[in-house]
Amino acid sequence: MTDAAGNALAEKGLPEMKGWLLKWTNYIKGYQRRWFVLSKGVLSYYRNQTEINHTCRGTISLHGALIHTVDSCTFVISNGGTQTFHIKAGTEVERQSWVTALELAKAKAIRAIESEEEEETETAHVVPSQEISSVVRDLTERLENMRTCYDLINKHGAALQRALNDLETNEEESLASRMKIVNERATLFRITSNAMINASKDYLHSAEAQGHKWSKMLQHEREQRQRLEEMVEQMAKQQSQMEQAAVMVRQNKLVPSNSGGGTAGSLVTSDDEVEFFDAEEHGYTGASRSAESLDRERGTFILKMNKRRSSSEDQVEGQLEGSSSESDEQKRTVQTVQQVCLVSAPRVASGGQGDDDDVDKAVPAKQSTDSIYGRNWNPDLMKKRRDRVPDKPNHSISLWGIMKNCIGKDLSKIPMPINFNEPLSMLQRLVEDYEYSEILDYAATCQDECEQLAYLAAFTVSAYATTTNRTGKPFNPLLGETYECDRMDDYGWRCLAEQVSHHPPVAALHCESKNWTCWQEFSMTSKFRGKYVQINPLGGVYVQFQNSGRRYAWRKVTTTVNNIIVGRLWVDQHGEMEIRGSQAAEGLKCILNFIPYSYFSRDVQRSVKGVVMNKDNEVKWVVRGTWDLKIEIAPVLKTTGSPSSPTYTTGEFKLAWRRRPAPPDSEKFYNFTTLACQLNEEEEGVAPTDSRLRPDQRLMEQGRWDESNQEKLRLEDKQRQERRRRENEAEEAAAEGRPYPAYEPMWFKREQQEGSEEYVHVYKNTYWEAKAEQNFEGCPEIY
Repeated sequence: MTDAAGNALAEKGLPEMKGWLLKWTNYIKGYQRRWFVLSKGVLSYYRNQTEINHTCRGTISLHGALIHTVDSCTFVISNGGTQTFHIKAGTEVERQSWVTALELAKAKAIRAIESEEEEETETAHVVPSQEISSVVRDLTERLENMRTCYDLINKHGAALQRALNDLETNEEESLASRMKIVNERATLFRITSNAMINASKDYLHSAEAQGHKWSKMLQHEREQRQRLEEMVEQMAKQQSQMEQAAVMVRQNKLVPSNSGGGTAGSLVTSDDEVEFFDAEEHGYTGASRSAESLDRERGTFILKMNKRRSSSEDQVEGQLEGSSSESDEQKRTVQTVQQVCLVSAPRVASGGQGDDDDVDKAVPAKQSTDSIYGRNWNPDLMKKRRDRVPDKPNHSISLWGIMKNCIGKDLSKIPMPINFNEPLSMLQRLVEDYEYSEILDYAATCQDECEQLAYLAAFTVSAYATTTNRTGKPFNPLLGETYECDRMDDYGWRCLAEQVSHHPPVAALHCESKNWTCWQEFSMTSKFRGKYVQINPLGGVYVQFQNSGRRYAWRKVTTTVNNIIVGRLWVDQHGEMEIRGSQAAEGLKCILNFIPYSYFSRDVQRSVKGVVMNKDNEVKWVVRGTWDLKIEIAPVLKTTGSPSSPTYTTGEFKLAWRRRPAPPDSEKFYNFTTLACQLNEEEEGVAPTDSRLRPDQRLMEQGRWDESNQEKLRLEDKQRQERRRRENEAEEAAAEGRPYPAYEPMWFKREQQEGSEEYVHVYKNTYWEAKAEQNFEGCPEIY
């Protein structure tokens, strides 16, 4: 939090609290006594009171934090994944005092920051010409009032002066009558003087208020101009580099390798520099290189692996505890980099099996055109569902015109009209992750644990398949909003999602099938950077296979939406995904690299490459493909080379996932897949909080966008009023010294994951029974 924001919070009278508490440090040292300070909406901790002025050991901002009570003395504060404090008080009363103070500080911090943002938004969205006219008109009127008062003061002052002169010289009238005239003139002069004073105060107040407002607007315009200059400069550099690359291509020359490395970071629109050395899979490769060297280049990539430190290293870290606010898991992890080379083993010629285009032959025999895994769906048992939604109306609006004043802000706090949405909630969008659930079904049958993990890796990639042409923003769920999706008749799973927190926005999801169960907690941070929007998912995804007892967990990669200013919007996925096993799969892991898009890369764009390692950190399977089309996997037969630059000889690659073709004319209805078209289809018997019943979303689907925008504003205002009601009740409870219960989701509860320090919202196993009985008592009224 910035100093300005902190001062603003202090001026709002946020609660402060200090005291000794026990904080979890690491597995070696356990809980350690620390001095905690709650001030300005931020919780900080120190080793002792003498460090307050110079060494802060860690901080966490409360306005976006989750506060969870574990037991009578222990509570946890988390900001969604990057920071987590496990804290233990001496008594239950002390724990309750701290939790109450933290909840109150969180509520007031949210209110203070929102009031600042509303003021900034109002300032940023004023049309300058209208504002100038309004200000000039207001100040002119006040100045005219001052001139009128000035004229009256001169007039009544002169009259009072004449009356005083007459008092001294006029002897014909009585003294009493002359005094009466003087008093009348003096009264009029006093009245006009007071009016002048009031008019001057009004003018000064208005001038100061407008001066502060215009000062902020001027600063805002300066920042906007600076950012625009930087973007124009960057675009000019990129255009020059692209022109040079085009000239080289026309001259039949290779693009220099340092060009890709030097511009990848900027062209990828990522804040991190990414290094990769992929060779071109198709196209010009030079006549002098051998087939073996081409094969090696085709399979060469950089692999970054996270490795946990040993207990001795962990103990040293505990003795050197610094000011970093990273989570304990991050502190115990170090990163190593390998340059991996893949070489295919010689194949036996048998009817063209060596052709890459025949890779489909390696998967189980097809019995259905829907899936490469041959699911036999019985049409008689399947519910009749729609296969499209109404066409998207042609309502043109400038995205840049709305978002240019929001550079650097959190995307979730930008007020956006529904024109940039798609008629689905974020809860429904999360359910789309299971469109290719047949991969999980097949993985559940794998006896080889590493092969199972390779198929799971293919499933994680399949969740991004539709993002290549789906640039619409899903509706932000309201607090308490739910979504159920029962597809046991065809896909073989049923799913429930709920928005469990509003600050920070957190959604919980539970999906269950006969052979596996999957659950996740989704949150995100997002920033608008001018030419692109970057979305960083928080929270984890978990899956457990019932038959084997193997459990896996992973986090999603970064999503970037490009060409916000000019051009066609396009989406890129980039970053590293690590799938870690636990319980029966303890020690297994898969590392996937989502390679960023680059104009100068000679590799196939949107590539994904990775490896699966067993419990001895030996690579047993490799994964390759693209996140928008297909994923192939192959077993590793032999490993040669050095540990920093290994070469893996692989068996024949087989297809683990292929994207289904898009429905006909899907570009007319938001580029939805068939499953996406069915998610918002009306259904009887759902909970009153279900996303299908959300009026603004339904109106948008029907093409009534103006009414949808009005409904969206009404629902957001209703949610805001409900939140402020709870905040007021929390403040009253704190003032009276009694606890105030935190918001509790209807169908999920927050629990610590087994074998982990993370707390995740897990399903209570009550929804489907409640639906069967049509007993939704206790559901909030949110629409």
